[in-house]
Amino acid sequence: MQFGIFSVGDVTVDPTNGRAPTERERIKAMVAIALKAEEVGLDVFATGEHHNPPFVPSSPTTMLGYIAARTERLLLSTATTLITTNDPVKIAEDYAMLQHLADGRVDLMMGRGNTGPVYPWFGKDIRAGIPLAIENYDLLHRLWREDVVDWKGRFRTPLQSFTSTPRPLDGVPPFVWHGSIRSPEIAEQAAYYGDGFFHNHIFWPKEHTQRMVNLYRQRFEHYGHGSADQAIVGLGGQVFMRKNSQDAVREFRPYFDNAPVYGHGPSLEEFTTETPLTVGSPQQVIDRTLTFRDYVGDYQRQLFLMDHAGLPLKTVLEQLDLLGEEVVPVLRKEFDSMRPAHVPAAPTHASLVAAAGGAKDSTVHAVDDVTGKAPEVNR
Repeated sequence: MQFGIFSVGDVTVDPTNGRAPTERERIKAMVAIALKAEEVGLDVFATGEHHNPPFVPSSPTTMLGYIAARTERLLLSTATTLITTNDPVKIAEDYAMLQHLADGRVDLMMGRGNTGPVYPWFGKDIRAGIPLAIENYDLLHRLWREDVVDWKGRFRTPLQSFTSTPRPLDGVPPFVWHGSIRSPEIAEQAAYYGDGFFHNHIFWPKEHTQRMVNLYRQRFEHYGHGSADQAIVGLGGQVFMRKNSQDAVREFRPYFDNAPVYGHGPSLEEFTTETPLTVGSPQQVIDRTLTFRDYVGDYQRQLFLMDHAGLPLKTVLEQLDLLGEEVVPVLRKEFDSMRPAHVPAAPTHASLVAAAGGAKDSTVHAVDDVTGKAPEVNR
């Protein structure tokens, strides 16, 4: 099972001192958090994608490429890649390039985001959100698997004899998760392709998460990819820890009360009762997280949100120490001991290459315009 963190990259005022970080400070903090994640033994760092204040991660591949050069083991992912407003051709090329640079330590999560105005900013209609997600991903899926693509759709210009470059590393595309909080169509899409399904699991009660994951599992089996319990599931989560649970509640309360998303609404106590948010000791986080398996089954990836709502970098790094030293080793052992042998582990580049029968050079050489022949290549 993979454990990691995801960041939405918000620039938020610290309610305890009234100061907000600069964009540069926030970007550098996200890098520091990723490096710390590897240091403490986590598996994954994922960044969101936003194109509006108060968020900074507008170019995930730039950030992940920089982090790739400074890490050795960490798997680099996105918490959202906007499949609706990005050109699928550009996604195919950007993430294949990142895959090569990071030696395969890349996957990504497709999503529609949570900012309505992003659609017209990129020339799209929000009313076509679901059709855009379906059509764009269909093209992306083909671009990574077919050397030459002829394609015609509704939302972009046609492609004739088009080859996306570079080709995926070792002939194997990055693994794709489809992330959704509320859309059964996205769970259906993930199941249709046999991809992973990621449920953010932050703002909603467990019953909602259970319904969405169960739908995905049932449709995964329907499409012949394996039994329902072999479907690839990821969950989000949100925690704040201190050695003493009372200290955690006292310290986190002003951040919760003033957070842009859920501040000035239900109380911290109400929110932790009705959603998976856990504020307390490391043992409380362990106990709560282990219950996720009770209603979604065995799953493959658990990502935590830890750097939001104005929390200072020093505090986030302390949280990561607790997560890596006291929480994840126990969760890893417990989840692995309960996982049946037929339930797959989280996909990695190595496992995908092995499933494809081994690595291959996927380079495509152009045909000479004069001779009509491809160049001789030693393979």
